[in-house]
Amino acid sequence: MANPPQSSRRVPRRPLVSVGLMLALAACSTDVLEPPERMSGVRPVTAARQERVATYPVREASSPIPANGVDIDSMVTAAPVVGLAEEQSRDIHAGQSALAGPGPGPGPVLVDGIGTSSVHVLSVPARATAAVTPAMPGDIASAAPGGDDPDLPPLTPERMEMEARRKAQFLEQEQRVMIERRDMLRAQRAREQQVAFLPRAGNPVDAVSEPDFSGQMPASEIACRKRLTKLGVTFTDVPRISNGPSCGIDYPIQLSGLSGDINVKPAVKLNCEVTEAFALWVKNELAPSARYRYLSGIGTIKPLGGYSCRTMNSRRGAAMSEHAHGNAIDVGKFVLKNGKEIDVRKPGFFAFREKGLLKAVRQDSCKYFNTVLGPGSDPFHKDHFHFDLRSRKSGYRHCN
Repeated sequence: MANPPQSSRRVPRRPLVSVGLMLALAACSTDVLEPPERMSGVRPVTAARQERVATYPVREASSPIPANGVDIDSMVTAAPVVGLAEEQSRDIHAGQSALAGPGPGPGPVLVDGIGTSSVHVLSVPARATAAVTPAMPGDIASAAPGGDDPDLPPLTPERMEMEARRKAQFLEQEQRVMIERRDMLRAQRAREQQVAFLPRAGNPVDAVSEPDFSGQMPASEIACRKRLTKLGVTFTDVPRISNGPSCGIDYPIQLSGLSGDINVKPAVKLNCEVTEAFALWVKNELAPSARYRYLSGIGTIKPLGGYSCRTMNSRRGAAMSEHAHGNAIDVGKFVLKNGKEIDVRKPGFFAFREKGLLKAVRQDSCKYFNTVLGPGSDPFHKDHFHFDLRSRKSGYRHCN
């Protein structure tokens, strides 16, 4: 019979080691308590423990929280905290008692803004208002140095004087601005009220007011008449013509002749300036041109109009004509010294000399007048030449 292997005869060691460790742990965990204590698990109450329990405050089960609340500050023995609203209320009551003085109080002080950084008084009792008179805003000069406001430093006399000067300068500047605005408004209203006056053709003498006329002839008119005399012009002074602010001549003259024995028939009333221009043109341009073409000078000039209180082309609603101031003359015919008449109207096809003379009249007269109109300009001037000294801002001369 074979012998079993050697490994099967060994006794297992691991379970024995585990049992030994468990017994050692059990021995270490046991204490010296008596068997009844270990079985019940309740320790007897000692005297020292009873004293500790007695000293701990015991609250009634019926009210666990006091009626007045829990005062944490007193429990931790810290100083009480005063809120912003409470502090401001105390200050207000302190000021009220100071204003009231001894005796019964005059009444409560009503304030607003408690609990904020801007507390202001709404109403003060009668005795308090009599004792304290608040200063008006901006009244710096009248405030007493070191006022009631503890946050502001007291004002020195120099500072008060400087503040007073600043206030005076400000008031002066404000007054000056108000005066300038008032003047601007007045000027604007005056411009809005200005209305252009355009007289009607049906009633040109409907004048609002006549210009001032002293009757004494100015130096310019006297000098103009001296030049006419030097040019050999035949004229006479006539009384002032006044048909309202739109028509008239302050110092009119009646033209009846020009140099070179040239007659003006019928005589026309003009102002001195246009008379001088007409005399220069006839002497320097018209008379030489007629002698060059017809070997005869000008004997008579037949005008169709001088002064006339009417509108342009006598149209209703148009602006006033230069004739209304004696500043224009119309010419219908030229009569030579040999008796030949030259009509301004369009000459015949073979009238070469007449065409040349009328063309020279149109071109040369523009050197002396500001406006020259004639046949071909418009239907209103088909039978005469119109010469005037109308002034234009641009200096433009209209020669057609």
